[in-house]
Formats: sequence, C-alpha cells, structure tokens
Amino acid sequence: MSAMTDDPRYRDGLEDIEGNRILPGGPARNRRELWRRKLLWIGVWLVFLSSPVHDLVSGQHTTSGTAAGWLGLAVFVALYLALLFRNMGDTPYPAKVVHSLIGSMAVLATVLSLTLGSAWLGLYCYVSVACGSVLPMRQALWAIPGTGAVLLLVGLRTAEEEALNLLLLVLLIGFAMTGVSQLVRTTIELRKARATVAQLAANEERLRLARDLHDLLGHSLSLITLKSELAGRMLPDHPDKAARQVADIEQVSRQALVDVREAVTGYRRPRLAAELAGAQVALTAAGVIAGLPAEPDLDGVPEDSEAALAWALREAITNVVRHSGADRCTVDVVRRQTLDGPVLELSVEDDGSGGSGKGPGNGLTGLTERLEKAGGVLEAERLKRGFRLVARVPAGDVPDVGSRS
Repeated sequence: MSAMTDDPRYRDGLEDIEGNRILPGGPARNRRELWRRKLLWIGVWLVFLSSPVHDLVSGQHTTSGTAAGWLGLAVFVALYLALLFRNMGDTPYPAKVVHSLIGSMAVLATVLSLTLGSAWLGLYCYVSVACGSVLPMRQALWAIPGTGAVLLLVGLRTAEEEALNLLLLVLLIGFAMTGVSQLVRTTIELRKARATVAQLAANEERLRLARDLHDLLGHSLSLITLKSELAGRMLPDHPDKAARQVADIEQVSRQALVDVREAVTGYRRPRLAAELAGAQVALTAAGVIAGLPAEPDLDGVPEDSEAALAWALREAITNVVRHSGADRCTVDVVRRQTLDGPVLELSVEDDGSGGSGKGPGNGLTGLTERLEKAGGVLEAERLKRGFRLVARVPAGDVPDVGSRS
C-alpha cells in the first residue's frame, strides 16, 4: 500500500523517471482548467435559451415587454450560473441561500411564462437542473416533481400540449442530474478517503521506521557510548585495554551500519502487488485499456526475485505510457516449472508502435542487469503490432502450481 501511495507517479498523476509530468490525475491542475470544466458542464444546458431568445427577437412584444423580457432572462441566467458555478467549487452556498436562489428562479420562470408565452416554459428545465445538481438527494426527490407540477399548472394557462411535452424532459433531466451529482460527491469523498489512507499509511511507515531504527541503533549506540567511556578511563594507565575497547567500538559501529543498510534496503524494495495496483492506475490515467491479473501467489518467492519483477513491471508500464501510444496493455504473472527449477514469469504486452527501433534503451539495459543479479533473465521483442517484455526470476523451492505452457 505504502509503495503505491508514496510513489508520485501514482499519487498526483503520472511522471516519467526524470520527474516530468505526463498525464494529470484527479482534480483540475489550475484555475483555468477548473473554469473550462465548469463552462463545459454548465454551458451545455444553455441550449434551452434558444426559444426565449427567439421569442424576444421576433418582435411579437411591445418595447417595454421586450425590455422586461431581456432583463428577466438576464437575471434568471445570472441566478442559474451563480448557483451552479459556486456549488461546483469548494465553497458552496449555505442551504438557505440555495433554497432562495432556486425559489427565485422558479418565480421568474413562472412570471415570464405567464406574461410572455409558452416559449418561456423551457426555463423550468433550468430549475430542474438546479434542483438535481445542488440539492441533497431527499430534497431533490420532491423538488423535481414539484417543478414539473408547476410547469403543468402554468401550461394550463399558456400551452397545455407543450407543457406536457416538456414535463417528461424536466423530470428526466432533473433526476439524471441527481445521479450525476451523487456520483460527483462520491468521487470527491473517495478522493479524500484515498488521501487520508495515503497519509495514514505514510505515518505508519514513519512510525515503523522510527521503531526499527530505535531497535537497531539503541543497543549499539548505548554500547558504543559505554565502551567509549571505558576506553577514555583506561587510556592513561592501560593503553592496551583501551585499544581493545576501541576495537570493540569499531566492530559494533560496523555492524550497526550493516543493520541500517539492510533496513533501508528493505524499505526501498518495491512490492509486486503494489506495482500491479499502481500499473492499473497509471494505464487508466493514460487512457490505455489494462488487462491485469489478480494478486499473484508469491509464497516462497525470494524477496530479491519479487523486487526484480516489481522493477521490471514499473519500467515496462512507464515505457508503455511514454512511448508506445498503445490502446491496450496486458500484464500476466505465472509460475512455471523449468529444468532449472520453478520460476516466476512476468509478461507485459501492448499493441503500440513497438518502440523507437534504435536498440534497447538505458532503462532496459539497467533492468537486465538488475534481473541478472537476482538470477533472472529479461526478454524484449517488437511484435507485428506492439511490444512484449518478459522477465523471469527464480521462484524458490515451491513446486509448480498451475503452470502454463
């Protein structure tokens, strides 16, 4: 868990090995992108303004009526945009203000429809959208049918047939917005929950590191301190005994250094399960259809072998996202029985361009060396359509389980 959440490629988006951002992940990166999303989401509904605008420019009303219509339409649109823009941000209006704005929109829609004609009944679509977008689910479930009921009552005075035709649209569009709003709320809560889990995981790692360092170094440093004091007292009268104490200090300090290095190596060692989860996130963010296996069986697999496969998977997924232009990527992890014993095999295949064709890059060369240190091998080949990378490492003495040929 911590390996994936601490990796910035999977936490804030996708980055290459040099730290350059490739694809964004999650929320808008800046204010301009946020406004662009809001305009796209809210502006699509402005199509329903075509009937009122056409009615005003047609010249069917008096000059004062046309002016009042433009003013009323401007106020209505301003209320609608203010309500949705504010509630799509981080600081939505209080509930009382929301209710007042929706009520004002409903009143304006009613007045304009009764005074200027049936062309203005489409404004109730905006009232329904507002109800579905910003109201809690329980309130929206009665506010949307209430909007439809007002539409029918007004339609009895203006155009009953047109009101009946709009009723279904008002109901559908309102309830559709409740579903979308609920999805957005759930996504926001999920993002916050993931951030909390990542923070808790990071805190747990820090605590574990602190405990391990205390256990590793507490005794050694105490012993070094004690022997240093003894050597200091023995040095004037017993230099030979002091030299032995110094030799002991050197031995203890060297062992402490070895212990610390082993502990840090363990913390830095990647885990295959975490890399598989991270690969799913990275491929999805890049718009690549991912086919990944379930959590692999790693019983008996040496830690060095697992770490080597994890590095291979990370390098392969990075290459798929950065260079391949693939639409699909398939990852498979299987255990095979060979003449040299059981091996764990990782294969990554995509349908992209197959690479630059200039030979193996530094990433694959370094990966080959890393696998060789773990007793494994790396195979990479361009296909007719795509690229395949296969990494094999020793799987210990565990017998073959469901091997595939």
